[in-house]
Amino acid sequence: MPYLVADDLPTAPAGERFRALLARGGIVQMPGAHNGLAALQARQAGFEALYLSGGAMSASMGLPDLGVITVDDVSFFIRQVSRAGLPVLVDGDTGYGEALNVMHMVRSFEDAGAAAVHIEDQLLPKKCGHLNDKKLADARDMAAKVAAARKARRHLFIIARTDAAASEGMDGAVARAKLYLEAGADAIFPEALTSAEMFRTFAQRMPDVPLLANMTEFGRTPFFTADEFQAMGYRMVIWPVSAMRVGAKAQEELYAAIRRDGGTQRQVDRMLTRTELYATIGYHDYEALDASIVKTVVPPGMPQRAA
Repeated sequence: MPYLVADDLPTAPAGERFRALLARGGIVQMPGAHNGLAALQARQAGFEALYLSGGAMSASMGLPDLGVITVDDVSFFIRQVSRAGLPVLVDGDTGYGEALNVMHMVRSFEDAGAAAVHIEDQLLPKKCGHLNDKKLADARDMAAKVAAARKARRHLFIIARTDAAASEGMDGAVARAKLYLEAGADAIFPEALTSAEMFRTFAQRMPDVPLLANMTEFGRTPFFTADEFQAMGYRMVIWPVSAMRVGAKAQEELYAAIRRDGGTQRQVDRMLTRTELYATIGYHDYEALDASIVKTVVPPGMPQRAA
């Protein structure tokens, strides 16, 4: 049953629920969910937290992941995804500007329902962390953004992402991570590490710090499982664009089939049935809720006019 109509609506702030998941131990697994339906399907599969990727949001809007979407764009996606009732970690890119912009972002994301955000130390136009020629911000400027986020947040869990490993090496990435922790970050996200040895080394040099790993496809990181990341010292893992990629490939094949076959007759077995879709979105639960609170009231007869 969707949380919008359920009796067990979450009452604790989303950031507190995210912290509670981390405090349980193990590794928090967060698949990317780029819209409300994907969020419901991920919850249905048994996940307890979700990730909202800037790359997935941008691509679903037909735009490149170059930092061109806005705080309001992202807040629209957060409201959809958070309706599933699970804590959502949101990609905050570079914070949409400097310190005041970061503070605005934090409050906007909290109001929309986010549980956590990560901010990265790139300069605009930012790129996917697994691409080349990324330009890094001065570490002190990034630390100021982290401090601003910390000052603005009420419950939001703040993760500082560093893209420094590719250009400044492990020493540079670790130094930046320590500075961001001093500025108030709750956790660190070392992006685009390229081997198990790098993941282990970073974790060993950041003891007792919650770390986030990114298991994106077609990037610089080899395939690792959640259990393997946990063994290397990581507390969170995301699969940021996987669901959108699978869905987009299916759409591409559907459109090609309609063009080729003149209809969808050869694609029906690849679709959710109407019954399956309605069950996922809770169609009948909404109907029942509507029937329980909306009752037609028949007006009394027209008052008689006095003689």
